[in-house]
Amino acid sequence: MATTNPLQFISQVRAEVAKVSWPTRREVMLTTIMVFIMAALTSVFFSLVDLGIRTGLKAIIGT
Repeated sequence: MATTNPLQFISQVRAEVAKVSWPTRREVMLTTIMVFIMAALTSVFFSLVDLGIRTGLKAIIGT
């Protein structure tokens, strides 16, 4: 593995960070809202699945 000195490493890191396309504030807000909506929908879905399984098991067991 090739070794580089710390100054060269920092220079390379700065060059790579300059290539990154950073999201705008609006993009960050939209994706954050989308994540919260998807998390809410997923929790509702799994709650309904859990309720269905629980109801089915109660019907089978008879309690």
